[in-house]
Amino acid sequence: MLEDKNRIFQNLYNDLGSDLTSAQKRGDWKDTKEIISNGREWIINEIKSSELRGRGGAGFPTGLKWSFAPKEVGSRPHYLVINADESEPGTCKDRDILRFEPHKLIEGCLISAYAVNANVCYIYIRGEYFNEGQKLQKAIDEAYSKNLIGKNASGSNWDFDIFIHYGAGAYICGEETALLESLEGKKGQPRLKPPFPALIGLYGCPTIINNVETIAVVPTILKRGSKWFSSIGKPKNRGTKIFCISGNVNNPCNVEEEMGISLKDLIEKHAGGVIGGWENLKAVIPGGSSMPMLPKDICENLKMDFDSLVEQKSGLGTAGIVVINKDQDIIKCMARIARFYKHESCGQCTPCREGSGWMWRMLERMAKGEASREEVDMLMDVTQQIEGHTICAFGEGSAWPVQGLLRHFKKEIVKRNNFNPLVNKNNKIPYLVDQHLLEKDNAEIKS
Repeated sequence: MLEDKNRIFQNLYNDLGSDLTSAQKRGDWKDTKEIISNGREWIINEIKSSELRGRGGAGFPTGLKWSFAPKEVGSRPHYLVINADESEPGTCKDRDILRFEPHKLIEGCLISAYAVNANVCYIYIRGEYFNEGQKLQKAIDEAYSKNLIGKNASGSNWDFDIFIHYGAGAYICGEETALLESLEGKKGQPRLKPPFPALIGLYGCPTIINNVETIAVVPTILKRGSKWFSSIGKPKNRGTKIFCISGNVNNPCNVEEEMGISLKDLIEKHAGGVIGGWENLKAVIPGGSSMPMLPKDICENLKMDFDSLVEQKSGLGTAGIVVINKDQDIIKCMARIARFYKHESCGQCTPCREGSGWMWRMLERMAKGEASREEVDMLMDVTQQIEGHTICAFGEGSAWPVQGLLRHFKKEIVKRNNFNPLVNKNNKIPYLVDQHLLEKDNAEIKS
């Protein structure tokens, strides 16, 4: 369990105020000038030493990402872009940072922008987070009024400006290149990589894109030292993390804990336990809806960090923990998730555009007990045809949850479906192989 003295987000529940004066009492904007005066190489090396990994889902080493930015600024300016498009179902951590700890984010933006030679930062906020965006704008105005940002920001001899951009609420814009397209005023569809944004990003200029939580922890790491941050958690999975616990728990909450904490401890000690008790637990989605669910037997001793979850063929993602108890229809739950991904697909890649619809329709039939025997194996085949065959990771995000269901709850699908075909064979009527894909009411063929 994380000790209070090691908590980075001390105002996660809005107990202490989010204004500039309150933030400064908690240590925000302290020694900012001194940190910047240490130089870019020192900042990047400290972040590398801390072993900070991106908190947006992929878990890529932050210091390494920053080092990809060109060392010198040529004819093209550098940009820092903050991904606050928190559209992953089950995740709601960035929202609390925006409204309760905005100055940590703004200070982190200044330091991070200096490290990558950027004078301008854009914060791309999910459209539904309008009120949170207004709170952030108020904090930005406070920082400008005290000359913490702007010309000669914090007395550092570095000019720095921040702009807020509201998205339209599309899930796909959480993908970094789709975010850039949307920021430029285009349709939010992912770009081919390479080239990567660090070389050719916003407006064709070098751009570093980071998640809200990633940037918000940077000032504290640099103030307290990389050794302090790397002393928390497990090897290659260091530091603290905000976990979002929702679903069938008695006390849904956001809580900052150390990486590698037991999933059972998170649920029992912070979220008030599973509704109906731990024995009533059926499955847990550990990292937002795009990560494969895990059954109760795996959850007993599961550690919440990137590598431990990969070993169980799942992922930490955004640490959006969704608890599902035995009162829920697990197949129907997955059909609902599949419907969401079908709706949010940008349609650019054929495997994702077509496959997400296929998965949803087959899962709906399985939930109703109307699936054919061949469809169980066909569903896994569809997920594998989507996985690894799309421009961005959305394809994997739609396929992995379904794979998790088939991996751990295939018996339930088999039990519910008696596997009688939707169209009964008739010797007088030619049987079509794909007839089971038709609607039940329209499946009869007249001779």
